[in-house]
Amino acid sequence: MPTAAAAATDAAEAVPGPTVAVGGLGVGVGVGVGVERISVATDEGYGAASITPDGRSVVFRSLKAVAGSGGNEVYVHDRPAGQTRTEPIVEGWTPAISGDGRQVAATTPAQGMSTQRIRQHSVDLGILPFSCGRCNEPSLSADGRHLAFGVVDYISHNRRVLVADRDGGHQTIASLGSGAPARPSISGDGRYVAYQERAYQKEDVHLWDRTTGTASGPLEGPDTYASLVQLSDDGGKVVYLSGSDTYVHDVGSGTAQRVPNVRGVAIDPTGRHLLYAPHGTDGPSLVLRDLRTGADQTVSDQPATAEVDSVSADGRDVVFQSAADGIVPGDTNGKPDVFLRRFF
Repeated sequence: MPTAAAAATDAAEAVPGPTVAVGGLGVGVGVGVGVERISVATDEGYGAASITPDGRSVVFRSLKAVAGSGGNEVYVHDRPAGQTRTEPIVEGWTPAISGDGRQVAATTPAQGMSTQRIRQHSVDLGILPFSCGRCNEPSLSADGRHLAFGVVDYISHNRRVLVADRDGGHQTIASLGSGAPARPSISGDGRYVAYQERAYQKEDVHLWDRTTGTASGPLEGPDTYASLVQLSDDGGKVVYLSGSDTYVHDVGSGTAQRVPNVRGVAIDPTGRHLLYAPHGTDGPSLVLRDLRTGADQTVSDQPATAEVDSVSADGRDVVFQSAADGIVPGDTNGKPDVFLRRFF
């Protein structure tokens, strides 16, 4: 694997349902081409959505804080079944979901403390024991066995990146020189972990191979500053931002494809489709690009945002959040909602 900064080449330019209430929460149903609203309750807003590679399960959170906890409820919507389950955890940040949709991890306020911890819930195993103070930024492997996360040391206040094994033990991936977010992103098989390191007048992205115990990087653009977006589920692509551009680093070749003048948001599990937000206020707010052909498809032409892991395999589905009331008919709750656009 390469150890120097990636070479860059220009990317190809772009080629010019009904609802049902389940468990007290309204959910969108239907899996046809078009846009569906995943969250339709009228009393609060929703956001921070991610989708599993097969497009079946969507995790998202309420934007309304739970009284007495300081966190927010987490939900997982099973699209084919038209059902939504409430996770028995509350969180303060973006929840992560395993590739099979059966496990969720989220940063939660530690009871009686101002610090944070991570709670992981499994449909089969319940709340998994996980003891870690000042832990956040969870990222789950496909089967939920491996959890990558960041932790701030009590004494040095510097951050470490770790991978915990559900079957026992943990591994330190990196010890960083500051407490800035590392945003770890783990591959589906748990082998690779991408993270960012921020220091004085310096910001780099690194990729760690847990099998060989070696790192590649720093990955950086021409201005030597880079911030991590996401590692693809297959571990083959690393998306990062540098300057006003987005770069998609190919792990195998050590080269990077530059997508100019856009902010990358997520990449699909296969590494072929990039979800990005164009700079500026004109045009669509979210676009999905086929990195092989350069063809673009509009995800939302109204104000919208998205998180990592928001694109299913082969770019079939994209989940996003928006407060706009004209994305689907009947959206009159006046709150941010979670939507899904299906392309084929």
